[in-house]
Amino acid sequence: MNEAATFTVEDARPYAWPCIAPVAPRQLALIVIDMQKDFCAPGGYIDSQGVDLTPARATIEPIQRVLAAFRRLPEALVIHTREGHRPELVDLPANKQWRSEQVCPGIGNAGPLGRILVRGEPGWEIIPELAPAPGEIVIDKPGKGAFYATDLDHILRLRGITHLIVVGLTTDVCVHTTIRDANDRGLETLILRDCTAATETRHRDATFTMTEMQGGLFGATATSSQLLEALSTL
Repeated sequence: MNEAATFTVEDARPYAWPCIAPVAPRQLALIVIDMQKDFCAPGGYIDSQGVDLTPARATIEPIQRVLAAFRRLPEALVIHTREGHRPELVDLPANKQWRSEQVCPGIGNAGPLGRILVRGEPGWEIIPELAPAPGEIVIDKPGKGAFYATDLDHILRLRGITHLIVVGLTTDVCVHTTIRDANDRGLETLILRDCTAATETRHRDATFTMTEMQGGLFGATATSSQLLEALSTL
């Protein structure tokens, strides 16, 4: 690929993305947030709370298309994240555990897919439809944001990544926490609207509004089709 090749998502909201100049693939990372069985498969953490999994499952196909496109870009970086705690639960705050126990068996306790949100358990694994390919980075995080208590920032800086495209679950929690943290680090961010979902649609839509307000306070949003059209120009 031509090292000088760049692209712009012209119809992103509220501005053509990125905001200052076109971006080259070598500056770009796709981050797939927490597409784990605990968040989007029957028997997992979210399902145990009685939440309808249909919106979360609807993100799988568009994420697959975006992943396929990124895997054809040798310079771009693909990163997956998994939220989960050590089996000893030494990294699980007491208040987080208590809150989870108000809506389901609770983090660290047994469920249909093993101990809920515990590393190494079946529910903690990324769903097969979006399994990381060889060479793709997997970030294991104990919190909501992908930067907290991980080496993500170090990896991005060493690779010279300046722009992030973010997809996954859930829009209002782990996705937007990551977007906000990235914004404070000077990274330019884009959320793909059809590649993310929340436990309540109004929370997902509010997250898009918060991202786009005041000229793009936390970045921009677009659809997967808009991104793929832009990538096709490379």
